[in-house]
Amino acid sequence: RGNPIEIGAGIVWQEADTFKAMFEVDDYEQYVKVQSETAIRHLANLYPYDQGDDNEEAELTLRGNSETINNALTSELESRLAKTGVIVAEARLTHLAYAPEIAGAMLRRQQAQAIIAARKKIVQGAVSMVEMALAELSAKEVVKLDEEHKATMVGNLLVVLCGEAQAEPVINTGTLYR
Repeated sequence: RGNPIEIGAGIVWQEADTFKAMFEVDDYEQYVKVQSETAIRHLANLYPYDQGDDNEEAELTLRGNSETINNALTSELESRLAKTGVIVAEARLTHLAYAPEIAGAMLRRQQAQAIIAARKKIVQGAVSMVEMALAELSAKEVVKLDEEHKATMVGNLLVVLCGEAQAEPVINTGTLYR
């Protein structure tokens, strides 16, 4: 998504075919380093760091799918290094972070997304509780409410159930009906 990131990998490899390693490339150790960096950059371009804002369906991300990403890195390296006689025993991302210049902003974004997700759950639960309260009151004929009083009750219950502060009761000493 164009966000600068810091990424590092640990790669365990071995020289399996010394003939290929010595004669297919000039300096196979340098070749492994260059191809490893290229593979990591390619991987970072293929997968986003984290889920996007409005993604309904889950997508593979560098942060959220480490095993899949590590397998993709291993496959990428194996294909790049095949001609050198070098085999990749293991490849893993060892460091993944937003670049320092945007890390604070991205952390605030992640916190905001978490707050929004929590609020959605709270509202869903509150609406469910309000529906249940209205159904119980109606079924047990505790009180008969017209649409205006139902709306007032719904509003009050949602404020109490969704609010962050402790609810302060207000005692009505008059009548509900004017």
